[in-house]
Amino acid sequence: MEHADPAQFGTKKPPFGRWLIEQATRDDAIGELAQFAKADRGFPKDGALKDAWARLNSSQPESHLYAAMEDAELDWLAL
Repeated sequence: MEHADPAQFGTKKPPFGRWLIEQATRDDAIGELAQFAKADRGFPKDGALKDAWARLNSSQPESHLYAAMEDAELDWLAL
């Protein structure tokens, strides 16, 4: 038996860093985090989620960006 929409299983998730930077136009905390990441020349654009967390921790941003990172992680994992 075939799934009603088999194409949804064939898409590859973008790297977390790229996905996050694409969220820079959002009008919420994830958008603010994305702008922070976009402005950071050392942010791992093609890196994995763990790389983004490591960079965020080393940058020591304002505390609300940690909550935004948790929200972004959930959004990305839901892709």
